[in-house]
Amino acid sequence: MHTDRSVSLIMDNTKDFIIEESYKLFLNHSYEAVSISDISKAIGFTKGALYHHFKNKEELFKSVVDKYLYFPDVSADFETISLSEYIQLCSAEAEKIIKRLFSFTLVFTPINYMSMFTDAFRHYPGYAELKSDFISNEIEKTKRVLENAIKSGEIREDINTSLIATNFFSINMGLAGNLVRNNSIDESISLLKEQNLEFYKLLKK
Repeated sequence: MHTDRSVSLIMDNTKDFIIEESYKLFLNHSYEAVSISDISKAIGFTKGALYHHFKNKEELFKSVVDKYLYFPDVSADFETISLSEYIQLCSAEAEKIIKRLFSFTLVFTPINYMSMFTDAFRHYPGYAELKSDFISNEIEKTKRVLENAIKSGEIREDINTSLIATNFFSINMGLAGNLVRNNSIDESISLLKEQNLEFYKLLKK
């Protein structure tokens, strides 16, 4: 006899299974190319059973994006961390995110991930706004670190902290381009660290 808790666990495990298998389909094809029929065949469920867990393809896709395209905020004491420490922290966080992202698939396919991000902006209502807020918050954090670095004498005073913070974010977003160019996670991360180091050298007194 199933208890309420066991039923809940079965439901959660089933949803996770559906999300995982759907992720593979969306990643290797596209949102438009994958149908509910394709998903039901891949997971061995009837459409009715699938609709019991997700009301439509859009809701399922949103669950896939939330699980597999999640980017956590960089966490630190932004009033005390030095710019040098912050840059190292951001590089380390980027490395963790990328390695986690590609750990879900046996095939290294950076282009597919970029396509999936594009699909998220097109088919996930509110995703663009969420990412815009995320980017604004990350740039504001970097600006605070830069301002404190100026006060402590770590870097030059003659810089526009808003523009430099935006540039720093752009360098780290360029990791996607590194992945396509090098087709290697380790080489791409190594290049990002070198880019950030050169960026830091330009700011130092």
